[in-house]
Amino acid sequence: MLEKTEQYREVTVKTEPIFEGKIISLQVDTIQLPNGGTATREIVRHPGAAAVLALIDDKMLVVEQYRKPMEKFQIEIPAGKLDAGEDPMVAAGRELEEETGYRAGKLRPLSAFYTSPGFADEKLYIYIAEDLVKGESAPDEDEFLAVEAITFEQAQQYIREERISDAKTILAVYAWHIYRLTGEI
Repeated sequence: MLEKTEQYREVTVKTEPIFEGKIISLQVDTIQLPNGGTATREIVRHPGAAAVLALIDDKMLVVEQYRKPMEKFQIEIPAGKLDAGEDPMVAAGRELEEETGYRAGKLRPLSAFYTSPGFADEKLYIYIAEDLVKGESAPDEDEFLAVEAITFEQAQQYIREERISDAKTILAVYAWHIYRLTGEI
């Protein structure tokens, strides 16, 4: 099956930039379809992001903040966008410390995935933080968040209540569950 998929590649004929912001850009591509026809694709370009699963005494460090696109508060693992050319592991360590005040002695990759491949190229990298040391948090000037260490049971409840409803944090909770069952991630 996989060797046959190349015939379905979409070829870009034209790209029209629509918007260039601080975090994202938007473009509309005219593409040639495999059957010879044309169509348009609206594409959001994003520099990528990094997130951290940080456990302390069998509790997960999370931040709660207001998410304007959803018009509600969300509980999430620490995360943030990559700076231009930044190594995702470096970004993960920076975001963990900025948002929670904890520094990781070691970061291990857990997973990486595209958040919404139907319209965006954002790739999110998730790391596991080990050997945590408490320091001082220093959130960005436009970031207002509360930090908490939650139990596994609280995490499950927050997922049911949709207080945790983003893919990265749900993936982190599932990875934590596997760790609790097997001792390994």
